[in-house]
Formats: sequence, C-alpha cells, structure tokens
Amino acid sequence: MVGTLLAWGTLVHAQEPDYIIQSNAAPLNPLSVSQTARPAAATPPVPVPQPASAPVSQPAPAPQPAPVPPPQAAPSAPPAVPGAKPALTIGVLLPTDSPDFGEAARVVRAGMDAAAATDGQASLEYVDEEPADLAARYRALVASGARVIVGPLTRPGISAIAAHVTVPTLALNGFEPGLKTNPRLLSLSLIVEGEARQVAHLMRDDGRANPLVVSTADPLSKRLAQAFVDEWRKQTGAAPAVLAWPFTAPMTDTLAHADSVFIAMTPPEAAALKAALPGPLSVYATSQLDTRKPDAALAGIRFIDMPWFLMPEQAQVKRYPRPSAALTMQTERLYALGIDAYRLAVLMAKGKPVPGMLKLSGVTGDLQLGADRQFERVLPLAVMMPDNNGQ
Repeated sequence: MVGTLLAWGTLVHAQEPDYIIQSNAAPLNPLSVSQTARPAAATPPVPVPQPASAPVSQPAPAPQPAPVPPPQAAPSAPPAVPGAKPALTIGVLLPTDSPDFGEAARVVRAGMDAAAATDGQASLEYVDEEPADLAARYRALVASGARVIVGPLTRPGISAIAAHVTVPTLALNGFEPGLKTNPRLLSLSLIVEGEARQVAHLMRDDGRANPLVVSTADPLSKRLAQAFVDEWRKQTGAAPAVLAWPFTAPMTDTLAHADSVFIAMTPPEAAALKAALPGPLSVYATSQLDTRKPDAALAGIRFIDMPWFLMPEQAQVKRYPRPSAALTMQTERLYALGIDAYRLAVLMAKGKPVPGMLKLSGVTGDLQLGADRQFERVLPLAVMMPDNNGQ
C-alpha cells in the first residue's frame, strides 16, 4: 500500500473534460437521477494540509460500492429543507441524451444534484444539450426565470450559445480558439494539460533547474509533455530535455545532467521508468498517476490531484455525499466537477463575476476566475510513500 504526503500547489488553468471522457479504463456506470448519491463513506482521517515544509500523511482511498440502476427522467434536485422552494433557479444544459457524452453528462448532473440537495440554495432546471436548437433552448431557460445557466458541456455547444448569453453562464468546457469574448460567459473544466503547467511551477518553486521530461507515444502523454515544455520555456527561456519511453539506448549523460524528472505516463509505465532512474532524482507527475490502489514502486513520486480524492476529510469536501455508483477515478472527477459547478453558479447569481475576485474553495481545487474568464485551480501536492509497515 502507498500513502501520500500532502502540501498545496500553485495555480492551474481550468480546462475541458474531454480527456476524462475519452480515457476511462472502464465504461461509465450510469447513475439514477433520483438516487445519485450516498452518504460519504468512512475514510481514513486526513488532517488539513500544512505548508510543503510540514506535510501530513494520507492513505489511498477505498473503492466505491456496486452501481445503482440506470437514470430516469426526473425533476430537478430537491431543496435541503422539505417544502421550501429556493428563490434562485439555475438552468442546466447537459447532453444527457447524447450517445457520446450522455453518460458523462449524467455523472456531472449527479454531482450537481448532490450539491443542490446538500446546500438547498437553488433549484435546478435541466434541458438537454441538443445541438440542433441549442440557442433556442438557452433562451427558453432564461425566459423561464433561470438567473444563471450551467453548461453546455461540449465545445460546439458553447460556441452555439456564446452570442446569445444574457445571464451569467458557466460553460463546462474550454473555449474554442477565436470565440468572441462575452463577459457573462465563464468556463470551469478539467484537463491534465493545465496540471502539467502547474507541475512546472512547482518544480521551479522546489529549486529544480534542469528537469527531464519523459513521455510515451500515447497522444495524451505527448500533450502533457508539450504543455510542461511550453510552460518551462515560458518561465525560464530554456527548453528542458525530453526523452521517449521506453529508452532505446543508455541515457547516462542525459540522466546525469538532470536534477528532476517530469513523467507523462500511466502508473505501470511510471513504475517501470522509476526503476530505471538514478535514486536521487525527484520525480513529478499529474493526477494521471493517482489510483485507488497505488503501486508501491511509485513511492516517492510527487503528484497533484483534486481535494475530492486527496483530502476527503476537509470541511468543504466531506459535506457532500460520495456517488452511490462505483465509478472509475476519471469518471468521479466529473461528479466533483458537477458539485463545484453548482456552487459557482450560486455565487455567480450574487453579483457581476470579477476576475481575481470570484473565488471558491472547491472539491476540484481552490478556484479563482482568471482574466480570460476561465477558472484557475490550485491543487494539493501529494507524495506517494510506503505505509508505516513499509509495505
């Protein structure tokens, strides 16, 4: 078993959820709209993280229970107080009927329903993100009294409604290049390229000067490596050394020059690479390396991930129920995204969103609206390590 040490990281730009939808190791397990969440399961205690100089220990979380029946069409999530209808209505555009994105959309919806049932500050009105008449559906939600809109989930959907945005709107994906700016249109999303940029900052803060980037032929790995290289060059003016795994020849000189390694690969690949690296080299990674049962061979690797997984006992995390279906970690990130989307929508209804001022201590990270109208995230840093028995 491998536990973790925790500290806090630096800003990472919000991104789209496409990689999560595309890279699941198992099919998404549908969630019932009327039975989307269960009370939080007992988890090992995790103190609130201290500064990097004084981290705290956390074991890996346990797997979730068996899945529940498939979703049904149902009304919006009920308020926390029975019989009391919140004054705020949040309209939600999600592609729940889409053959490609429907299951992911239902997981996001489950997270939003869980947050609405817990906080009771707003009711949710759902409309399917149907590409054919999405702008008309958006306008209908606004006309029905929705003061804030969450969605769309897809980039084409965001482009379709961008010119029609008249109330604060939180898209759940990144903006297409060249999309005309609308001050009411914001973005909250998840992707690991932003995490790679954050790790570049962390390594600089740790005093690393000569990082080595190791990636594989996998497209996602290449995207991660490129994001790190671009950010490192932006910070330092110099490009880090890059190697492809598996190595085709001895890399003694390259490894001797490096003072740290950023890896963009799966846990099994990372375990094999780590065995081939000199012991003193510090290794860094993104949440791609986080699993429910970490390999002991990964001990010592520094990685970042959302508080939903790394700090389940923190107040803003444990107040929300865990999903009642057994989900992959990648899929469960979308559930957490739904929780924070609901919470941000409530904040957006209270006044004009101002970059640098609109903030939330969320389950996906500490969120802050950037100048580009996209939310940035601060993610905790964890270090994988053997448990107290050395296993």
